[in-house]
Amino acid sequence: MDSNYTSLSKNSSFVELELKDDNFIKDGYSKSNIEDDLDANDIDFDNLPLIFGENKSGSGIYGAVFNLTTTIIGAGIMALPATMKVLGLVLGVVLILLMAILSEISVELLVRFTVHCKAASYGEVVQAALGKTAKVISEICIIVNNAGVLVVYLIIIGDVLSGSLRHIGVFDQWLGHGVWDHRKLVILVMLVICLAPLCALDKIDSLSLTSGASVALAVVFVLVAFTIAFIKLVEGKIEAPRMTPDFGSKKAILDLLVVIPIMSNAYVCHFNVQPIYNELEGRSPQKMNRVGRITSVICVLVYASTAIAGYLLFGKDTESDVLTNFDKDLGIRFSTPLNYIVRVGYVFHLVLVFPVIHFSLRQTVDALLFKGSVPLTESRKRCLALTVVLLALIYLGSTMIPNIWAAFKFTGATTAVSLGFTFPSLIALRLSKEGIGLSHKEKILSWFMLVLAVVVSIVGVVGNIYSLAS
Repeated sequence: MDSNYTSLSKNSSFVELELKDDNFIKDGYSKSNIEDDLDANDIDFDNLPLIFGENKSGSGIYGAVFNLTTTIIGAGIMALPATMKVLGLVLGVVLILLMAILSEISVELLVRFTVHCKAASYGEVVQAALGKTAKVISEICIIVNNAGVLVVYLIIIGDVLSGSLRHIGVFDQWLGHGVWDHRKLVILVMLVICLAPLCALDKIDSLSLTSGASVALAVVFVLVAFTIAFIKLVEGKIEAPRMTPDFGSKKAILDLLVVIPIMSNAYVCHFNVQPIYNELEGRSPQKMNRVGRITSVICVLVYASTAIAGYLLFGKDTESDVLTNFDKDLGIRFSTPLNYIVRVGYVFHLVLVFPVIHFSLRQTVDALLFKGSVPLTESRKRCLALTVVLLALIYLGSTMIPNIWAAFKFTGATTAVSLGFTFPSLIALRLSKEGIGLSHKEKILSWFMLVLAVVVSIVGVVGNIYSLAS
């Protein structure tokens, strides 16, 4: 067989690949570079790259942080000021911090056992620990949770742009009454023009840049809201907030019961942990744990700032979707442009978050319906067909559900709690019995998360049913 290389010199103290021609200079590498940098004893020829200087695939730590942060900080942030209205500032901030800590622990446990089981998805690690039936249940939870979240995104986009029964939309304020008053049409146009092209991408790593932009837009929202609240606080235009929950009426207690699941819903990102880990450059459990911890710190800061600022600004008038509160005069200079920055900026944030949540939804539906088929990345037609069908169903859901509070109450009490706490704790406890050791502290935490998840689910479901019956 013809070769471009001559035989190695027996007396050479280094590996020398002599080319028959002198044109080998690629990506900054030349024969002399290789001679200086490589030692024969250090080379694994089986793993030697075919092309020196080839770019590594996968996302770096910050790309992974952006994707995981984007998975967490979505529409849930808009419901947090309303939870503060129910819980009070002290308990609200404590729960934001507690849920972040528990969520990070559950993510680290999930990563550990994902690596041990060599699982490529959430469902696969559930199957390895709990069996096929549990895998199917977990995949159904992901589908219901993610579809519900995406429906909420479309509801918010529609409310902000075209308005609702009690609030005027951005388009009405800019252009007056017109075809843009038709909320369903506005949502459909946004879905087709802005969301569908991003959802058609078949790798989550392709969304790292848009995820970074979405995190930046969320930070802009937080900074503007916090600045407005601080200015009004200094000027004495803010009423004293309630620091503790209100137990003075049956309605207040009922609100307290249903608001806890909404808080637990705020940090659910577990369904995207495996896809993000799989595309992490030089992946390892330690590297993914670092990604999770950075993400948790960012989310705590963003969530606490938003919840406090939103509640301080609007007090007892805080809506379930605080964005709708930004359609009126804020009582400070430049109120109108600030309102536009907050609402339009967050609409763009949701547009960039949407495809990240949709990615895991599509992957899970594909795993459930087309088990054994080639991966979606190798079947472009199936990928596009699933994308179109899912977007159509999500659009129909957004036209039927009245508001985000209704959606968050039920997904938070059922699927979100299951994905974030129930399954990770069960996986840890089950696999620890097979010799994959948990420390005593980790076992206690796993049992605590499991009990907490069961209590939150029962209380949330009962509270929601009673609320509807009332």
